Amino acid sequence: MTPDSGFYVYPGFDPVALDLGIVQIRWYALAYIAGILLAWRYMVYLGKKPPALVKPNHCEDMITWGTVGIILGGRLGHVLLWDPGYYLSNPVEILKIWEGGMAFHGGLVGVIVAMILYTRRVGLPFFALADLAAAATPIGLCLGRIANYINGELVGRVTDVPWAIIYPHVDNLPRHPSQIYEALTEGLLLFLVLAIFAHRQGIRERLGTLSGIFLIGYGIARVVSEMFREPEAFTDSLVATTWGQWLSAPMILYGLYLVWRGHHRGTSAA
Repeated sequence: MTPDSGFYVYPGFDPVALDLGIVQIRWYALAYIAGILLAWRYMVYLGKKPPALVKPNHCEDMITWGTVGIILGGRLGHVLLWDPGYYLSNPVEILKIWEGGMAFHGGLVGVIVAMILYTRRVGLPFFALADLAAAATPIGLCLGRIANYINGELVGRVTDVPWAIIYPHVDNLPRHPSQIYEALTEGLLLFLVLAIFAHRQGIRERLGTLSGIFLIGYGIARVVSEMFREPEAFTDSLVATTWGQWLSAPMILYGLYLVWRGHHRGTSAA
């Protein structure tokens, strides 16, 4: 905290967690690794509960399939949706995923494609696996947003709330710690909500319902949190909204459809 302003100052964390000389391990990478491993174990745990359609080996296989989907989809989503001009002018930068720059919506599409291919290969109902993945995804979201904060990226809008933070590498204005807001809403809160529903057998048996609740919850959390996050410059024309909010709107609508479908089709939804 600076005595002249009264606001906390971002301490300038080192984005590199471990420097081994020729290899650097960044907090951002550790967040992804930890998120994937914890999600895998949680999926195995939930998969043992009725209707128990997803076996431990299915969850293990999805580590590889899901990781590829997250990395390819997340990076391509960031490149195509958030700053295509820069990356088209600097194509080598596309490969530098260790420096950050992963779009959730792109990663979501990548994981969905991976799950479609995998479930067709093993003859598993898509939503049997997707529901478990949906319940576990907030773990990685929470860790990813914490990594965003450590990296000092995706800063919030200018504010005068007592808990505002000054990011010297951006400017000397107090800003919302929007990364923390997102870690708490998209991550912790959404995980707890999904955990409550995931531990109800009737909900688990209505395949697609947990996926719908995740899409609704994440979409709402993202729309709200983006109100406090500094918007991207090229979205200024979107009627005082952000690109992230627009991408989240169809998620909410499809989530509502899945919940409605699960309610009306009962345990037969697949």
